[in-house]
Amino acid sequence: MPPVQAPPSQQLPAVQKLRVRFAKRGRLRFTSHRDFQRAFERAVRRAELPVAFSHGFSPHPKISYAGAAPTGAASEAEYLEISLTHERDADQVRAALDEALPPGLDVLEVVVAGPGALAERLEASEWQIALPGADPEAAAAAVRTFLEKDEILVERMTKRGLRSFDCRAAVLRLTVASEPGPVAACAILQVVLRHGTPAVRPDDVLAGVLEVATLPVTGPALLTRLAQGPLTTDTGTVEDPLARDRDANQATATGQADPRQTHTAEGDAAAPSVP
Repeated sequence: MPPVQAPPSQQLPAVQKLRVRFAKRGRLRFTSHRDFQRAFERAVRRAELPVAFSHGFSPHPKISYAGAAPTGAASEAEYLEISLTHERDADQVRAALDEALPPGLDVLEVVVAGPGALAERLEASEWQIALPGADPEAAAAAVRTFLEKDEILVERMTKRGLRSFDCRAAVLRLTVASEPGPVAACAILQVVLRHGTPAVRPDDVLAGVLEVATLPVTGPALLTRLAQGPLTTDTGTVEDPLARDRDANQATATGQADPRQTHTAEGDAAAPSVP
């Protein structure tokens, strides 16, 4: 895979960091994280963005990804950061990237990065789990049984082999939604998961529900991340991680903040990937 653009012999410094929210929809939910990285780098090249490169023997574009959803899950709240050598208008970058990416990988918002690390704001995720053929009342009973447990062990195959871990502790809120689901005749679970180690995914929660209760399901579950960001613990609400950046940009635009506080992405480190 060629780089986004040929890195110049004299590396230009990064002068602007942008934060991007994008969605994975439809069949593109089966795109792996590595597939998306390649697609995004091609989109950056097509959009002719002046991306900054790292220094060293093998320069690479300064693009960091935070909180990537697992392969097979749709998402309305994926995030990345990109550093540029020349300032660009955030709305124009959003339009250019969205046009360069295939339908289903949709750029929803681009903002200039304010102070603070984006990865540290991604404390929890809200997920929707659609269960084809499941009865909502039976799902509600299964959820009650799940929430009554202090610990529920599930197994998942990882890079280091089969691993057993508790899926209950990470669940901050689990309910059965009343609104219609994405497919006919299905039960909809909504779950808020705290990010941690080991990372508990929505399919782990579903495995835990099926471990403690009988819940007939006629097809594969459809997983969709609805939100990802800071956690309000008392309500179990996931907030918008880009809200602080918008506030910082607004303060700068109105002369109420020092514009030098915006990030220039020097010395960026890749953000950890947490489902």
